[in-house]
Parts: sequence; structure tokens; C-alpha cells
Amino acid sequence: MYQPAITGSGVFTPSEIITNDELVAAFNAHADLFNQQNADAIAAGEVEAKPQSNADFIFAASGIEQRYVLEKEGVLDPARMYPRFRERSDDEPSLMAEIAVKAAKIALEQAGRDARDIDAVICAASNMERAYPAMAVEIQQEIGMEGGFAFDMNVACSSATFGLQQAADMIRSGSARTVLMVNPEITSGHLEWRDRDCHFIFGDVCTAVVVERAEDAKGARFDILDTRLLTQFSNNIRNNNGFLRRTRPHGMEDRRDMQFMQEGRKVFKQVVPIVAELMTAHLADNDIAPGDLKRMWLHQANKSMNDLIGKKVMGREPTREEQPNILQDYANTSSAGSIIAFSKHSDDFEPGDLGVICSFGAGYSVGSVIVRRAG
Repeated sequence: MYQPAITGSGVFTPSEIITNDELVAAFNAHADLFNQQNADAIAAGEVEAKPQSNADFIFAASGIEQRYVLEKEGVLDPARMYPRFRERSDDEPSLMAEIAVKAAKIALEQAGRDARDIDAVICAASNMERAYPAMAVEIQQEIGMEGGFAFDMNVACSSATFGLQQAADMIRSGSARTVLMVNPEITSGHLEWRDRDCHFIFGDVCTAVVVERAEDAKGARFDILDTRLLTQFSNNIRNNNGFLRRTRPHGMEDRRDMQFMQEGRKVFKQVVPIVAELMTAHLADNDIAPGDLKRMWLHQANKSMNDLIGKKVMGREPTREEQPNILQDYANTSSAGSIIAFSKHSDDFEPGDLGVICSFGAGYSVGSVIVRRAG
């Protein structure tokens, strides 16, 4: 058995930003347009009028101030309200592979590795650009990897921590010596920007992590001490889009359930105790007291949710240093959120310092990864 370690991480951040004020202005213009076009049906009680959004409410409800996206013009078009990506030929790199390569290069450089050192690629993300061939196999080719294998996996917002366990298990068993795990999240494509209750939640990004044998590390590393995963089925976060859509009555219509949907209050109430209990038990089983942690890098979905989870785990309000947030800048980036937090808030660790990477989301799914700085 070999000791797995994180030796590099990388974040690709798109260049375009949508502020809350920009988002609200576009949404409210869309709502006005919708209400005008459906005035008679609204007056007859057949259609519900769309209410206005508010930037102050968005920040108070989520802690989000802005989000990065790959294309903002289409999102902010009141008559469209979703991104406008150009059609790519099958011979061109896909958009997911393109951003995955950018994040991977950063992580590989930090690890002191290149593509020839990689044995396996895991593409772990909430929504894949296509069913097959696997996105990971395309990424394998685009980074110039020689030999090895690659596969996709989807556990929604927990995909990265589940991917880390897969990578760590492969290192421990010897089935791979070095693994690249990437999280290309183009959330702007599956967010329903026309729904006031969720139009502010997501942003685009890609993260990448290199996991290898600790003995092979070329510099400082984070040893993966233990991992723990949990799933529990729930319909409270759901997207019904899929390849069987065209086979069903009205399946190709512009239906609300073909984009991101959630029962936010139920998710908050049900997920917080599940996550807190799993993290607490995971630490206890490894003889780690919450006070021994230098940092928790949590999934970045909602500031109030993270604050409550941190309080339950620590037994007190965690400090900003103990539980950093990147929500205000990135919004919810699905599986990538906890890795952004880790990548941007881990440079100050000294050998022996402990931390936990934890993500949670649809499924329900929860993943917890305990790491210790070494080297």
C-alpha cells in the first residue's frame, strides 16, 4: 500500500464576470418582457406573473456578489437568458476539454509533472458535455498523455471529493502512480437563468488536482490521510435532462425540469446535519479533534449553510482563516468549489497542519477528505 498525496492543484477562471447588479437588471428586463407577452393569461389567472429580482436579496440569501462565466452576452440577453457558445466540429477540442487542459497545466506545473507522468485522468463534474466518448479520454489526448486510462464520473457537487477518493484508492493499491483529477464545471449551461429563485446561484470554472505517491513528490505535499463518502437519494436537487428526453411526450419542449431545480429550504434543512455528522464522525474515527484542524475547505454553495456546518463541526463559530469562502467571487461552482477554496487557501500550511476538504450536493452526496501538510 502506498501513501497518496496531493502534490498540485490548479484553477482556471474565465475572464467574463457578471455582477449581481448586471444579473438583476437582465432578469428584471426578462420578467417585464415575459409579463407583457403573457398579460392576458396572467390577468385570467392561467399564468403566474414573474416577480422582480433584487441584488441585496441575492447577497443576503447566498453571500454571492458576482460569478465568472464563459460567455455573458447570451446570459444577459432578456430574450434569451442562457450562454451563446459557437458550434464546434467533432475534430475540435470540446469546451469542457479546453478548460480542463488549462486547469490541468497549472496543477501539473505546481506538482513538477508533465502529461507523460500521468497514468490516469478522472473527469469529475456535474454535467458532461456529451454522453460519449468520455470527456476524460478527450482530456487525456489534449494534454498529451501517453498511454494510461481515463474515465468520467458524476456525483453532482460532490464529484471532486469522490474523484479524490478514487484517485487515492488507485495510488494506494498501485493501479496508478500519478492521477490527474479535473472538474470542468460549465454550470451556466444547466442553470435556469429565467427563474428568480435560482438565477444567481452558479458560475463557471475548472479545477484540477494531481494525486501521486508521497514518495514520488517533488516538493511540498498534502498527504491524504483518509476519505469518507456518503450518498442518500433525494429529489430535492434534480435535473431531468437526458438522452431519453426525445422518446417521451412533450420531452423536447422548453420544460422547467430540464434545467437545474432545487427545493432550497428542504436542502438546507436536510443536508446541513448530514454533512456535519459525517465530518464529525470522520474526524473522530481518525483521532482528530475539530480544534486540531487548521482549515476546512467546504463546498461553496451558500454562505449560511457553510457557516452552520462549520459551527456544528467546530462547536463554535469558525474564523475566516479556519473556513475560507470564495462564494462572493465565484458563486456556486458545483464540484469545483471546495477545490478552489483549497487551492487558494492552503499556501500558509506548515508541515503537520491538518485540514478537511468536504463537498456535498445532489444525491444527496457528501465527500470528506482529511489531509496533512508534509514536506
